[in-house]
Amino acid sequence: MREIVLDTETTGLDPLKGDRIVEIGCVELLNRIPTGAHCHLYVNPERDMPEEAFRVHGLSAEFLSTKPVFAAVAQEFLDFIGDDALVIHNAAFDVGFLNMELRKIGQPELAQHRIVDTLQLARRRNPGGSASLDALCQRYGIDNSRRTKHGALLDSEILAEVYLELLGGRQATLGLSHLTDRNLRGGRAVAPRPTPLPSRLTADDLAAHAAFIATLGGGSPMWREYLDAPDAVAAE
Repeated sequence: MREIVLDTETTGLDPLKGDRIVEIGCVELLNRIPTGAHCHLYVNPERDMPEEAFRVHGLSAEFLSTKPVFAAVAQEFLDFIGDDALVIHNAAFDVGFLNMELRKIGQPELAQHRIVDTLQLARRRNPGGSASLDALCQRYGIDNSRRTKHGALLDSEILAEVYLELLGGRQATLGLSHLTDRNLRGGRAVAPRPTPLPSRLTADDLAAHAAFIATLGGGSPMWREYLDAPDAVAAE
């Protein structure tokens, strides 16, 4: 199962009043494990940067003036997210901006059924508690000390950790964050052993097991139809 954790930064709060996206950050999860694959885009909003927005994310109009417009990076973004679920904190905000930008270039909007809103998840799990990203980091002991300003990619990485906690805890990763992207994508927890370990079963063990199976009755065990099991070989 592939999921994309996503965040945006913008020039303001309302796309209907001319505010635009200036940064997009996405990180990939496979079976709820971060793979290290990500998409990070700065976007020229083709307008000024209000001071209050600049104080939030630190992206100036001058810096963004050299970046591509949304139409130029839209396909890279769409290719990365594919048709997979999108995990977003306060999803209505980000999806509203993204759909506005997609409409402007004639692309289909993001469907609501693929959106997972971690703000709603947090409110259901911790009713009455603060559900901001910083508050959730504090609740679950997640280090967000690098978050001196909002940044789309960094916030997506932090949100991925929060999301796993909201689903039941970090055991979902099994502590395997050090594994290579190749192993994660292949669905393996560890690399295969180059030389298989020899069997520790003796001939007496096999015979005893076959004798026990014979006492169960009901004819040949079903698994012998699918597996070349040692007890099947010993019984023949």
